[in-house]
Amino acid sequence: MTIDPRVMSFTVALGIGLLIGAERERHKGKGPSRAAAGVRTFALVSLAGAVSLSLGDAIALAVTLAGVAVLATAGYRNGSGGDPGLTTEISLVLTTLLGALSMKAPALAAGLAVAVAVLLATRSPLHRFVQAGFTDAEARDALILASAALVVLPLLPDRTLGPFNAFNPHAIWLVVVLVLAIGAAGHVAVRLVGERFGLPIAGFASGFVSSVATIGALGARAREAPAALGGAAAGAILSTVATILQMGVVIGATSMPTLRALTPSLAAAGVAAIAYAAIFTVLLIRRDDAAARAIPVRAFSLTGALTFAATVASVMLAAAALKTWYGGAGVLAAAALAGFADTHSAAISVAALVADGKLPQGDAILPILAAFLTNTISKAAFAVSSGGRAYALRVIPGLILVGIAALAGAYIVPR
Repeated sequence: MTIDPRVMSFTVALGIGLLIGAERERHKGKGPSRAAAGVRTFALVSLAGAVSLSLGDAIALAVTLAGVAVLATAGYRNGSGGDPGLTTEISLVLTTLLGALSMKAPALAAGLAVAVAVLLATRSPLHRFVQAGFTDAEARDALILASAALVVLPLLPDRTLGPFNAFNPHAIWLVVVLVLAIGAAGHVAVRLVGERFGLPIAGFASGFVSSVATIGALGARAREAPAALGGAAAGAILSTVATILQMGVVIGATSMPTLRALTPSLAAAGVAAIAYAAIFTVLLIRRDDAAARAIPVRAFSLTGALTFAATVASVMLAAAALKTWYGGAGVLAAAALAGFADTHSAAISVAALVADGKLPQGDAILPILAAFLTNTISKAAFAVSSGGRAYALRVIPGLILVGIAALAGAYIVPR
């Protein structure tokens, strides 16, 4: 026996109304000041939206929605409670729309309903966080990050422009967004667990997005708050551990023989990075002064992010110019050039040649390591430009140690 799909859709619509209505019922209150809408009302308006759309007429849905809006407005005006909020009234209208959506995309409608219910249920924690947990500076930074990611980024063309077709405005601004987001993530981590562990944790996690961007963002933080220098250095090196892990995954997914050939090199580099970062982490644990626990007011530096993006653009221009003037003379040169901007793309390209039988797996080691080392040069340059001398003196030796370990693993460790 086949069940009519509309039965499932109507069931989802009813569930949406009951879910959101149950949450609103808990905040409805009692006596004359109670809110107008509860669990039954929300269930009915959700079903009303579903029935309206099932009639196949957008006009019917519009009329239903207008009716719910009028009733919600009347309920708001007649309410005698002291809360001037419009949350319940807006929720009624939204529940009507979700009920209608369940007729076309029940899974999406159900997911959105859960999100709405969670948002409504976390009213008090959200209010406390925004009012007490957010400083004015952090609120401004959140608006800057949102504007950069949701307003500016979609407007930029996603194609190469300029000399040597070196610049992709979308990709360059994405770097700005990444640096801002990594800075914000580090700030949140520090607020949650303190400077000692917050920056190392944030550095490692952000390294899966971009180790270069992480080093730049943590450098800007170290420049702003010198007390964070040790944590920022530890996070910068740990971001390299994330890069190594990610390289292993993408190379293995492309060509397992290439991964087996590179395993000693990646393992040695990872151990070296963890050991070097552990030095700064241990030093941080031993410190117990107020300056080490100080949290900068700003979550990130917009100027630092723009400077970092300008440096990335300069590297892209230099790599494009070299490739235009001298050509991609073999796999090694092409991989080394690509490594200045991104290690993973070069590693995947070389591993793909091995997978296609165009390159012996033994010959893949040097090009991938060349990309890894040129990317290390980029990291060192960004450490200097973003964090200054003190930060660079702590980070660059670790990068050099990781590079030496990678070469040692490839050509000294017996296979």
